[in-house]
Order: sequence, then C-alpha cells, then structure tokens
Amino acid sequence: MTRRILFILLASTAVSTSALFTSQTTHAASPISAMLYKNPSCTCCEGYAQYLEKNGFKVTVKPTNDLAEISQKAGVPENLEGCHTMFVGGYVVDGHVPVEFIRKLLAEEPAIAGITLPGMPSGSPGMTGSKTETWTIYAVTKDGKPPKVFATV
Repeated sequence: MTRRILFILLASTAVSTSALFTSQTTHAASPISAMLYKNPSCTCCEGYAQYLEKNGFKVTVKPTNDLAEISQKAGVPENLEGCHTMFVGGYVVDGHVPVEFIRKLLAEEPAIAGITLPGMPSGSPGMTGSKTETWTIYAVTKDGKPPKVFATV
C-alpha cells in the first residue's frame, strides 16, 4: 500500500466519522408541548412551568377560575387534586409532579387518564422550601376506578 492510498483511506474515514458524530449531535429533541391550567392568582404554578421549560417542555399557561372542574373532568378525584392541571401527550398531570415521572408516563403510555401529586408539597418542583415528606404520585382513571400508586418519591 502506498502512502498516497493510506492517506486517502485515513482522510475518508475521518470525514465519514466526523459526519456521523455531527449529525447525531446537531438534532436536538423538540420540546414536549403542554397546556397548564392554573388559578389566576397562583404564583407557584408559574415556577412549575419554568421548571418544565428548563427540562425540555414547551408550556402554555392558561389562567382559569374553573380548575377544580377541569381536574375532575380529566379524572382527578377531588381529594387528589394538585395546585394546577396540565395536559401533555394525551394525559392529565395534576400538581407539582417531578419531570422524571412525566417522562416515565409518556414513555410507558399506560392505560390511565394521568397522574397527580396532591396538594402543594414543600420542596416539590415550583414550590419553595425543602422536601420534608415522602410524596405519593397517583395514577388516575376516568372510569371511576380507585387511584393506584404510580410512584413514591
């Protein structure tokens, strides 16, 4: 093998390897679209939307005075309602659910209406303070079946 042929082979390998790595790194995942309904006077919901935006979501925030009705129509029982109600990927996500559990929901696509983290737990995404307790995230259905534990954090 001559030096010239060796050089051509090495150069072509470097170019094709470079093109391979460039194509993989330049295509960023497109953001996940979500619609978040919140009480007009609630500020922690804005913090939650910002948290989601930093984690690859495109969140549209819509103030409403009908939050409880929206949650209940989506399948979230009154005693498990969170601070806001979000719709993403055909599911309802109620409350300050950490992003890894939303991603799990979207990846696994279970046959449920969605998930909820009831109340406004201290230290949860969008909330101030430190985490002081275990959080239970529930899976809810629209058919009235009892909620099941989706995850504990």
